[in-house]
Amino acid sequence: MAFKFGLGAKLKALFSGFRKTLDQSFFDNLEDLLIEGDFGAKNAMMISDEVNARKPKTEEEFLAIVRELLNDKINGTELLPDKNELNVYLVLGVNGVGKTTSIGKLATYYKDKGYKVVMAAGDTFRAAAIDQLELHAQRTGTRIVRQENGSDPGAVIYDAISSAQARGDNLILCDTAGRMHNKENLVRELQKIDKVIRNRIKPENYKKILVIDATTGQNSISQAQIFNEAIGIDALILTKYDSAAKAGALVQIGIPVAFVGTGEHYGDIHVFDKEEFLTTLAGLGE
Repeated sequence: MAFKFGLGAKLKALFSGFRKTLDQSFFDNLEDLLIEGDFGAKNAMMISDEVNARKPKTEEEFLAIVRELLNDKINGTELLPDKNELNVYLVLGVNGVGKTTSIGKLATYYKDKGYKVVMAAGDTFRAAAIDQLELHAQRTGTRIVRQENGSDPGAVIYDAISSAQARGDNLILCDTAGRMHNKENLVRELQKIDKVIRNRIKPENYKKILVIDATTGQNSISQAQIFNEAIGIDALILTKYDSAAKAGALVQIGIPVAFVGTGEHYGDIHVFDKEEFLTTLAGLGE
């Protein structure tokens, strides 16, 4: 799939403007550019210092150095549920990032690979969220376990696990609430759900996946911190990669990326390609 970033073009323009002499002004501008791109001051200084030490002679050398330095900062991960066991994927994220739609995409992706998928409507805080997930279940031909609005989300997921075990399903995709305006309640609720799942599912078959909006930059960093501190995050899904992305945030978040979403259709989800991502991010091959 094709990623779209503005960083590569900005790096090229910066290098072109200082081609004859990479003086202090160049490195100050490089740091500012990276900080504006949400890479963080520490990473910006590290990259600037290393470029300064290596003294690249060409644009290609400069971009290759940036790519190399980002290689250890961004990672991908492959989520392959065990078809012989029941797996639970707890999908998290604040309201508006595309969490419920991402569950529909995941259902399509894993059903196409032969998994028996069931959805659990764990966002019982909003009736609209339950209805939205049910619509995705209908459209993707996926079974759904739900209760009434206001029900205990832990009980919904407990029922989903019992039902899946009885029917021989091997993957549960659990929706969760994302009401960040009441952070303490949200964290307690997620910790309770986490305990329900950990008591019934093997650790290797349980993954916590955070959905973040790729265009939000600093907001996605704070969201990842809150969810990660609450229950620990195993992987990210990045939505809205069909628009200009704030890719630097991934460097600061430090959680492996599993999938990227590029549109509204159920097929618009792709396994994260780290090599392509880094090459495009640094402006190489354009």
